[in-house]
Order: sequence, then C-alpha cells, then structure tokens
Amino acid sequence: MNLYFAPLEGITGYIYRNAHAELFGGCDAYYAPFITPVENERLNKKCLRDILPENNRVLDLRVQLLSNNPKTYFKFEDEILPMGYSEININLGCPSGTVVKKGRGSGFLREREAMADFFKEIFESNKADISVKTRIGFYDKVESEALMDIYNAHPLKSLTVHPRTREDYYKGTVHMDVFRNIYKTSQNRICYNGDIRTLSDAGSIAEEFPLLDGIMLGRGAVANPAIFREIKGGSKLTTEELIEFSHILAERYYEVLKSDMYTLHKLKEIWLYMMTNYPEEKKITKAVKKSSTVSQLHDAVRTLPKI
Repeated sequence: MNLYFAPLEGITGYIYRNAHAELFGGCDAYYAPFITPVENERLNKKCLRDILPENNRVLDLRVQLLSNNPKTYFKFEDEILPMGYSEININLGCPSGTVVKKGRGSGFLREREAMADFFKEIFESNKADISVKTRIGFYDKVESEALMDIYNAHPLKSLTVHPRTREDYYKGTVHMDVFRNIYKTSQNRICYNGDIRTLSDAGSIAEEFPLLDGIMLGRGAVANPAIFREIKGGSKLTTEELIEFSHILAERYYEVLKSDMYTLHKLKEIWLYMMTNYPEEKKITKAVKKSSTVSQLHDAVRTLPKI
C-alpha cells in the first residue's frame, strides 16, 4: 500500500518537500498544492515555480489542478507534460470559502451536471493520466452515490476520498460508513484520506481496506513528519530531528523569501502542528506563538523534552 503526502497550501511547497524527503523519507509520492490556471491568461513561471523540476528533489512529485473548466484543464496539461509529469490530480475537496465561492474545489460538488460535462470533455482528449481528490458531498453524505456515478464513468488513475462533506469542513468524525460503500462500489482504485494521525490510525485503515491504492496523510504528517517512516517499520520521531528540520527550513525559506518575518510565519505554522507531539508543553507552545524572530522561536523549541 502506498503512502502519500497530501498537499497543504502554504505549507508543503517545494522547500518543505525537499527537506522532508532528505531528513525523514518514507513517503512514496508527494502531491504539490493546487495550481489554479485562469482561462485567458498564460501560466507564468511564478505560478508554476512550486512544480518546476529544477526546484524539486523528491523522487515522485504529482501535480494538482484546481479547475471547473475544460479549457483551463487543457492549458495546464500542455504546461506540465513537457516538464515530465504524467498525472494531473483534480482537486474537488478544498473547502476554503474563497475557492468554493468560485465553484471550484468542493464547491464544484454542488454542480453535478456541470461536473459530469467537465469530466466527459476532458476524458475525450486528455493526454495525461487523471486522478481525483474529493469529498463525499457538499451538503450531505447522501450525495456520495451521485458523485460516484460520475467518477465510475471514467478510468481515473485513482480516486482519493476524504469522507467528509464540505459543510463538515474538518469538524466531527469522518463518515466511515460512506467510505466503506465507496470502497465496495468504486470502479477505480481508491485512496483514503482523513484523520490519520498515528501509526494505529494507519494500521486500522490498512487492515480494514487491504485493496486500497494507498493512504494519504496531510495534517497528521505535518504534525509528525516521521509518520511515513514509522508506518513502514522505521524509527520513531525524535525531538532532535524536529529541531534540525526547523533549522534546515529556516535557512532555505530565508534564502528564497529574504525576510526573517516571512520565514518566521512559515515556521510558526509548521511548529503549531508539530507541538501536538508535546501536549503538556503549553508554555513552550505559547513561546512559539509569541516569538517575534526566528531566533526566539528556536530558543523556545530548544527546551523541548525528548520524545
């Protein structure tokens, strides 16, 4: 079973991915955060910077598209094929209000007739393999059956399912009853995504669904960047690794961003995930939040206990 690192906008860009692969490994493929082409504008180098081959040193990187328009799909396909990418992952899961407002991401799930037309048109002349990352509905989980009719009508490379609706956002528990039904009825290979935070969580999913294409981890992997290695039987995460990881990221973010403040914002967001490994260390978590420089942040985390 494959292990995939989910795309998290603002976090898992190429600087993070490269450092993660060097220090922790264990991940079979990384999915880059989505790119959103505009119909009447050319995709410039800045827009594509995160997926440029010269910026990426991971063994398997897969690109993600945020689109509800066949024209922007084909524009994106034309750009990424010469780079050596052979798969496009279509994001139908993002719950962000700004994305949903434009009918993209999970917002597209409300428009099933338009979705069906979209897939029909792109599958008539696509050159790249197409995979999908989806939620199980917009308002209600009962929408999943109609969505599966659309997905089952096409030969997807894989279908990654986060068993929540858009209205659920990230709240409450995942709808495993719906995922079980999707697992049984899908005509395409299925990947599971959602609330995998521990070795035990991953083991439970793998045991119940042995024919999965893979498991995709996002927030749980940012919290514990060694989790892929651990799932494969490798050594557990250490505090020393997290601190080393933070220093590597700080150096590389600064090299690109040229700003201590922007670098600090990046590190704070990552550390607030990683601090979940230290639930008792509330003072250190507070110090991380209040840090006004990268040096202050590193002074704070240097006092973390070993795990």
